[in-house]
Amino acid sequence: MESYAYARTGYHRGLDALRRSGWKGHGPVPWEHEPNRGFLRALHALARAAQAIGEQDEYERCTQFLKDSSPAAAQTLG
Repeated sequence: MESYAYARTGYHRGLDALRRSGWKGHGPVPWEHEPNRGFLRALHALARAAQAIGEQDEYERCTQFLKDSSPAAAQTLG
């Protein structure tokens, strides 16, 4: 449960940072742009943590969000 809480915090902080930079809540978040990697890693960690605690719907949403945001991140992070 702790890993889920940490990942969720990182995810929300990352969303805040992206929005401050002009991201509108949808569209690409390129893995190749290094400042995006913290958010993408947090999103990946959130998906894994959600799966670990049995939150299958959230796992699937986060996994799809990662793929939609950055196919390169999804492939790199597994």
